[in-house]
This record gives sequence, C-alpha cells and structure tokens, in this order.
Amino acid sequence: MSELIELGTMSSRGQLVIPTDIRENMGLKEGSKVLFVLSEDSLLIKRVNTQTFAEITKPLKEAAKKAGLKESDTEDIIQKVRSKR
Repeated sequence: MSELIELGTMSSRGQLVIPTDIRENMGLKEGSKVLFVLSEDSLLIKRVNTQTFAEITKPLKEAAKKAGLKESDTEDIIQKVRSKR
C-alpha cells in the first residue's frame, strides 16, 4: 500500500474526522471499531476486526475434532498441564 497523507482538524468536543480517502482505503464504515495507540508524540489508529467467540474458536474446534478430542477431555488435559508446573 502506498503512503496516504491527509490533514484533519479536531472539533471543540475532541472529535476527529477521518478523511474519506483514508476511510475508504481502510474499509471503515459507521460502527467500525478502531484502536488508538499513543507512543510519545505519535498516535497510531488501527482498524479492529471484530469477530464473535464462535468465529474465533471455530478453527480450534475443528482441530480438536480432527485430533479426536471431546469437550469432556478438557478437564483432564487442564489438570495434566497444571500438575507439570
């Protein structure tokens, strides 16, 4: 991606408008979540892709099924790992 530089202005209520070109380039729409990271005098704004718990755990459940694990095996696995500490 090429560098895109735009200038914005803060309102009296502390609100910033993300310029149209940047919003479109990042795929930001109304309701999109963003993360703010402050480091010294730089502010990084990063788009956050929100996923449901089911979407996040789907690959884990598929891997467990492929390995032949059942949900009932979870307790035993946790106990074994804890006992090794």
